[in-house]
Amino acid sequence: MSTCCTHRFRCAADAHFDRTIAERDLKSYREKGPGVTTRLLRDLIVAAGQAHGVVLDVGCGVGPLTFELLDHGIDQAVCVDASSAHLAAASGEAARRARTNAVRFVEGDFVDVAAAIPAAGVVTLDRVVCCYPSYEPLLEQSMRHAERCLALSYPRDVWYMHVAFGLENLIRYLRGRSFRAFVHPVARIVRLIEQAGFERAAHRKTWQWSIDVYVRRSQDARRCEL
Repeated sequence: MSTCCTHRFRCAADAHFDRTIAERDLKSYREKGPGVTTRLLRDLIVAAGQAHGVVLDVGCGVGPLTFELLDHGIDQAVCVDASSAHLAAASGEAARRARTNAVRFVEGDFVDVAAAIPAAGVVTLDRVVCCYPSYEPLLEQSMRHAERCLALSYPRDVWYMHVAFGLENLIRYLRGRSFRAFVHPVARIVRLIEQAGFERAAHRKTWQWSIDVYVRRSQDARRCEL
């Protein structure tokens, strides 16, 4: 099993995404609203006609995408994250928004706990693929759980993102942090998803990120190349 699927990954993620970062992320969400990838994922999921039923938010952080989708038609959410600090912040925000009954929180590496989590209509991974040394098992489990729709954002596979991530990882190494971030080959990600029976219904790019919404080929979802 690759290192991304072991207890080592969970410990590294939990240590990196600590209380300080969780409080910063929650403060930013409350004051400024969702970040660019979260906002685009929300809008593209809605535009693709997929904002209904249950969402499984993998690597939910403090919950911005979950809360945005609950406000736009999703009925229930299951939020999974390896960071105890982020889940605590997300749980508190759910209580503040009177959404406690609509959200279930699960702590752990999604690949490790996936067998205990039911399938959902929509599975989301907002800036999560880049946290895993090996993206294949993460995407494979996510696609198995996605009954209708898989939505994700990930770094663009361009030279300046490789440089930026390399510098960030060097700083973490010098500080004695074991967490690393990765720019994975986009062509392989797309091929893996399409081979699993999904087709892209929506796509956007920023200079840093790709944002994609895929639906199972059996679904009659609108394409929205916005």
